Amino acid sequence: MRYAMVIEKAPSNYAAYVPDLPGCIAIGATITETEFLIRGAIEFHLEGLKADNLPIPPPSSQVKYIDIPA
Repeated sequence: MRYAMVIEKAPSNYAAYVPDLPGCIAIGATITETEFLIRGAIEFHLEGLKADNLPIPPPSSQVKYIDIPA
């Protein structure tokens, strides 16, 4: 499965979340660390859903960039 993630810069770190998995977040000191941590958070989140016999939300979010002339 391929889930979209959003990484946002905070004043002293980075935060990531997965729109298709509410509550699935990670915080790291760098973008690289945050990407690593969100991967683990996704796996943990999915394992928890399976353990609770809850449905796994299919990936449905899409990410696109829009270029705006400066």
